[in-house]
Amino acid sequence: MSGDDMQPANTTTRALTEPDALRWFGSAAILAAGLMAGGYLLGNGLLRAKDAERAVTVRGLAERDVTADLATWTISYSASSTSLAEAQDKVRRDTASIEAFFKELGFPADALQPTGANVTSFTNDGITTFTVRQRLALRTTDIKRAQKAVARQFDLVGRGVFLEEGSGMAYTFTKLNDIKPEMVAAATRDARAAAQQFAKDSDSAVGKIRDATQGYFEIEARDGDAGGWGSADSPYKKVRVVTTVSFTLD
Repeated sequence: MSGDDMQPANTTTRALTEPDALRWFGSAAILAAGLMAGGYLLGNGLLRAKDAERAVTVRGLAERDVTADLATWTISYSASSTSLAEAQDKVRRDTASIEAFFKELGFPADALQPTGANVTSFTNDGITTFTVRQRLALRTTDIKRAQKAVARQFDLVGRGVFLEEGSGMAYTFTKLNDIKPEMVAAATRDARAAAQQFAKDSDSAVGKIRDATQGYFEIEARDGDAGGWGSADSPYKKVRVVTTVSFTLD
């Protein structure tokens, strides 16, 4: 084999041109910047998520004693007789007695209004009995006078008026909208005080409100069981509201 046949195989190594090098370094820089930005955003997002978890949800209570400003009394009475005319006459006399009763107590005539009347009959052994029923309603904002009327209601019985079951005074507080803003603010302060105690125990500080929910306003009898018998026949009420508030913790 000649010396010319001993020549090494031809290998070619091409150096990067300047434009190719610039493109390569540019791509690498963009990739590195993207990784850095992604890592920052991911870390910042985790930090925000961690901060969002630092919150406390508490309830705040506000109560206020109020006096009713409206009294309504539905008076139902009736008379029975085998003569329809006699039953009607008896109801007319009872109506006059009731009107006189309230007039003596100082109520104006228009405070008492008729709200309904009906006649029923029942036949037994061929004898028909008629019952005439009448309803009157007292409506007044004079609470003290209304209480006096209730205290003397048995005077009507003494005058021969048969008061049916369900005849009673009901007292209502109608000015809830006037005290709502103050009570909501008081309930929120109460909630913040509870949150501050929690924060103190956990070595934190209470921040701003994240969200809040206002509960229903409840008006109950001030004394006795809520919602039980007598809740409407007392002019002394208790207004109550509970708010649920979430605070951030710093």
